[in-house]
Amino acid sequence: MQKNKSIYSKFIVVLVIALLIYFFGFFPSLVQKYYSTGFYPHISSALRFLSSTFPFAIGDIIYALLIGFVLYKIVRFYKQRKSLKRQDRILVPLQVLNFFLMLYIIFKIVWGLNYSQPSISEELGIGNEKYNVKELVVLGDYFIQKTNNLKLKQGKIPAYTVKELEIRSTAAYALMAQKNQLFHYPNPCLKSVLNSWMISKIGIEGYYAPLSGEANMNMSLPDFVKPYVSCHEIGHQLGIAYEDEANLLGYLTASNSPDVNYQYSANYEMLRYILFEIRMKSPDDYKLLYLKLLPQVLADFKTEKEFWRKYNGDMFGYMDAAFDSFLKLNNQKKGINSYQDIVIWLWNIHKKELTINS
Repeated sequence: MQKNKSIYSKFIVVLVIALLIYFFGFFPSLVQKYYSTGFYPHISSALRFLSSTFPFAIGDIIYALLIGFVLYKIVRFYKQRKSLKRQDRILVPLQVLNFFLMLYIIFKIVWGLNYSQPSISEELGIGNEKYNVKELVVLGDYFIQKTNNLKLKQGKIPAYTVKELEIRSTAAYALMAQKNQLFHYPNPCLKSVLNSWMISKIGIEGYYAPLSGEANMNMSLPDFVKPYVSCHEIGHQLGIAYEDEANLLGYLTASNSPDVNYQYSANYEMLRYILFEIRMKSPDDYKLLYLKLLPQVLADFKTEKEFWRKYNGDMFGYMDAAFDSFLKLNNQKKGINSYQDIVIWLWNIHKKELTINS
């Protein structure tokens, strides 16, 4: 009886905490002040410090243990189902809810509340003015010229180790932190995923592990995309939750690095997003722009496309839609009326240069 009361009491306490956290997320300015720029940087830095003492991705192990625990509980419940009492029909679901509510609370505290902060584009002073098709084409031409020029400056691309990426990306963030503390990155912690084959099959370039504070890299990727991907994942470590915003931070950091390989990686990745947008909105302009790409850049597109063809058909389909044939993504219901946030921000960042040069 005492045990039953304990389960009920625990459920009420956990539910109240979860609800408070949930409703706190409806106040972006408070989230930014007290969490994203208050509590989170300290817990994130502490997690990175602890995780960096291990030479492997402990986040992967934590998730494997969690999955194993859930599977164990499911099997155990299935075996004991016939011996369960009537009161267990309520207690067992409550215990399950307690478990998942606790996971929700932990996730929100160690990272998830960052989804509720205002867009970092506001903090960086980047506008959200949308482009028209003509302006988008001008932006595409600008990035093609930048990417081509950087490709000509490149020597042999290093066969990066994850430690080399951590050192170089940390240095790139340190440069940006001199201008804006949003880029401040203490206790760096970049890891290689434990199973790159499985991650490649899923179609993932890298991911952030909130429970361990690690930025995890798929080291099977072509070397020319790794600098940008590492900067993107570090962006998630710094509390940037949304993908487009991490794209923005990754681009700004890598493109402003003195390392030409980082500059190329950032511009190459952004060109990919821009060309995809142009391909949807104006196929004829896309064909003309495509002809301006250097053979060396086209070779990189082919290398990346073949990488995803080997591991992941869905990702290959995305690359194919962007660079070979005009196909809409399955979930791109808006078609030519769709906008990618990262492309909007790239337009707003560079539109003064484009106005002068156009």
